[in-house]
Amino acid sequence: MTGAVSPSAGALLEVRDLARVFRVRRTGSLFAKPAALHAVDGVSFSLAPGRTLGLVGESGCGKTTTARVVLGLLSATAGEVRFEGAAVPPPGTSAWRAARRRMQMVFQDPLGALDRRIPVGAQVMEPLAIHGMADKQGRRERALALLDAVGLAQSFFTRYPHELSGGQRQRIVLARALILEPSLLVCDEPISSLDVSIQAQVVNLLIDLQQRFQLAYLFISHDLKVVRQISHEVAVMYLGRIVEHGEAELLLREPAHPYTRALISAIPTAAAARRRPILILNGDPPNPVDRPAGCAFHPRCAAAVARCRVDLPALKPLPDGRLVACHVAHGETMADRVAA
Repeated sequence: MTGAVSPSAGALLEVRDLARVFRVRRTGSLFAKPAALHAVDGVSFSLAPGRTLGLVGESGCGKTTTARVVLGLLSATAGEVRFEGAAVPPPGTSAWRAARRRMQMVFQDPLGALDRRIPVGAQVMEPLAIHGMADKQGRRERALALLDAVGLAQSFFTRYPHELSGGQRQRIVLARALILEPSLLVCDEPISSLDVSIQAQVVNLLIDLQQRFQLAYLFISHDLKVVRQISHEVAVMYLGRIVEHGEAELLLREPAHPYTRALISAIPTAAAARRRPILILNGDPPNPVDRPAGCAFHPRCAAAVARCRVDLPALKPLPDGRLVACHVAHGETMADRVAA
């Protein structure tokens, strides 16, 4: 696999300097002015057709907010999202609805994404009816073909969500997302609610569907073993910013950012196969309302240097092509380390 971390003429999705700020009330005072919470802060990436970008990081780092802004489910405070060469139209407009046909989302909880009162076949066909596409017979034929594509028999067409297993429900959700023939699927923790025995089946199905339909995936997960299996590129987020981005095999084999190293060291492996010790991060992520000066990761970083406290590191390329936002990775000396 080769990385594609910079913009290109063939990009399906381009995200440039994306930001989303929420106004929140500080705890402890009913009369304090709302504070700014930078959930997404200057995020940029591009995604080519038929490829997968894995977006990883701890809970609360901004992964899901990024996905929702990309799809127009949340408005951006700043920055731009371009899809198929054009800026994504304002949410709620007819142009946005037309673009959204080509951009679909797969949610974490398949049962929550389905209506328990309606047969799953009707739910798979529903997007075609909403967009006025095909007649009743055409919708049914398309839905049955997609049930087959996701590995379900035609008998599932008349069944209800509560009659299905978690893996079967997620296959129904995938069929419904695919019925509009999208070119991009945003998958938000799509297997985290499934049994471990079923997760591998759904991941293999996603890989097969990508090859069959030339889909691009923005794949959000905290499970780096799954990200390693499905992704061509990986972007690591910390407190609203991307701190490392590059070709998946290289990034996961030789992580450059201290935060990425800590995440990868925690991947469960057989004791005999472990090559590096587990890196324990000190403390919790900082409050996003009161971000530390400089690099937001420096209070938890054993490799931090003096500059980390005062200067925000830019996301810059290393000689191997990946992008890293880290003063140490870009050559700060050990003599400049922050005093304990």
